[in-house]
Amino acid sequence: MNDAKNGVIGPRRPIRVAALATALTGALLLLCCTGGAGAFLLTELGGDTDDPVTNSLEGCGRGGVIDVRGKMPRIDGYGDSQIRNAAIIIKVGADMKVPPRGWVIAVATAMQESRLSNLGHLGSRNDHDSLGLFQQRPSQGWGTPEQLQDPAYAARKFYEKLVTVKNWQQMSLTRAAQRVQRSAFPDAYAKHEPVATKIVDALADGAAQTVEIGNRRACQAAARGNIAASGWTAPIPGGVGSGFRTAERPAHNGVDIAAPKGTLIRAATTGRVIVSRCDPDSRGRESCNVDGYPGKGGCGWFVDILHANDYITRYCHMIRKPQVIVGQSVQAGQVIGEVGSSGNSSGPHLHFEVHVSADRSSRGAVDPVPFMRSRGAPLNGAP
Repeated sequence: MNDAKNGVIGPRRPIRVAALATALTGALLLLCCTGGAGAFLLTELGGDTDDPVTNSLEGCGRGGVIDVRGKMPRIDGYGDSQIRNAAIIIKVGADMKVPPRGWVIAVATAMQESRLSNLGHLGSRNDHDSLGLFQQRPSQGWGTPEQLQDPAYAARKFYEKLVTVKNWQQMSLTRAAQRVQRSAFPDAYAKHEPVATKIVDALADGAAQTVEIGNRRACQAAARGNIAASGWTAPIPGGVGSGFRTAERPAHNGVDIAAPKGTLIRAATTGRVIVSRCDPDSRGRESCNVDGYPGKGGCGWFVDILHANDYITRYCHMIRKPQVIVGQSVQAGQVIGEVGSSGNSSGPHLHFEVHVSADRSSRGAVDPVPFMRSRGAPLNGAP
């Protein structure tokens, strides 16, 4: 495997991604869910355009056929041949009936291992005998050198191993990829998840916004612990009431989602808890075990989670001490607390924030509504 040395989660190695987050959000929102689905035309791989898994994304995408020999979408930082390789990876996954979460994992893995380039032997710069998109090694039984430089073969071997991993769809991208690749630098995979999501959406008409529910695939439905192919889920069910930085509340750096007391709050995506405590009120008192009131000040019981690419999510006004502690790793959809009304609150609800660039201050806050919608995990009831 490539000796990538980039870490992923932690404030000591910030990755400035505010501009990237804005670009991704804008690009993904263009992929509206209006019916139909993407199919693939890749004749040299024997593509079957009548495959219901490929052609039925439950309302996601604009329909149409993608020919990887034709014009590819433009993705910043990647050339035409690299995006064609990504299309082959996705096509193979679709043919094998691997859910779209697997496509995101596979594309992100190839981004880390080869930057989506079909690498030959790199001599002294090579990691042993690693080859191809996934830097698989003939000496470890992945195949012959010729086979591993066939992108379709390499992708198929990756998926064959991935689907044998128990609960791989519930794992973080890093853990799932590492179970397949056994990389010396496993944390490096996660930083590619946002762009891999963008690539899958661009090539497969919004497939990264879908979620597997039972035996069907639904669009924009990641909630109640169901996780979208992007790796995200809504923290609680319910509609947005008070919005982000409205005219009435210009300093409101998140959104409020009303819900009954005790409603389970879930981590929006995989990450590490960096704050879990009672936020003092405007008079400096830590009085979070009672209902708050307007003007009291403070977030009450709250949690901040740091995610890959220096995203932070915040969850305020919990009813009691959170169920997670600082330093704890959490999975997407894991329960972290319960809805309450502690702190500066007029009734039970979750105040939910999203920040970029590892900036917990108001400067790092972005509107959670388009951010979550672009990841297939809309805050229910939000436009």
